[in-house]
Amino acid sequence: MVIILAGGKSTRMGKEKPVLEIANKPMLLWVYEQASKVDDVLVAVSRNTPKTKEFCIKEGIPFVETSGKGYVHDIQELLREFGPFISISADVPFVKASDFWLIKKAFDGKTSLTGVLSLSIIPKDLNPVVYKGYAIVGLNAVAEEEEEFFELTNPLLALNVNTPEELERAERIASVLFSFKEGISTAEQLSLTQSFGL
Repeated sequence: MVIILAGGKSTRMGKEKPVLEIANKPMLLWVYEQASKVDDVLVAVSRNTPKTKEFCIKEGIPFVETSGKGYVHDIQELLREFGPFISISADVPFVKASDFWLIKKAFDGKTSLTGVLSLSIIPKDLNPVVYKGYAIVGLNAVAEEEEEFFELTNPLLALNVNTPEELERAERIASVLFSFKEGISTAEQLSLTQSFGL
């Protein structure tokens, strides 16, 4: 099972992130569509994300409500209720089905896996959370026992959309990936393509 974590307070964005649009599609849908190619999916909402809950009801997306007391607390609640699962933050819009498949294949249901990226593949203008020489990404496998790093290779996982500036960057990446928006220069397309290994 994949659980999309969509119950945070979005304090840095100032708005409820999962329903913000990138290329005319709510960020939550970017993640949900890829996850649902690999496994059953639930969206974890909370009192912090009423619009996300409404969106799930409208779209027929299965959801569960957590207390919304914080990331670790919500993960523990979900683990108690559902057992081991794969988690993804709703603010990682460019996750691919293949990323889910890789971590699912490696997950034994006992040892937690923390998704990481080598710093060498991350574009210089991103500032991911770095721990023990790796960038920590929002894709993990959650279990009861100790955790290990699990190295992924999709550089777009380095973009967590937490601020208005990161939302704009995601929009620009989407425009390159999907030729969504006119007005992006050839030089900018080339720069983005090279930066993200597209």
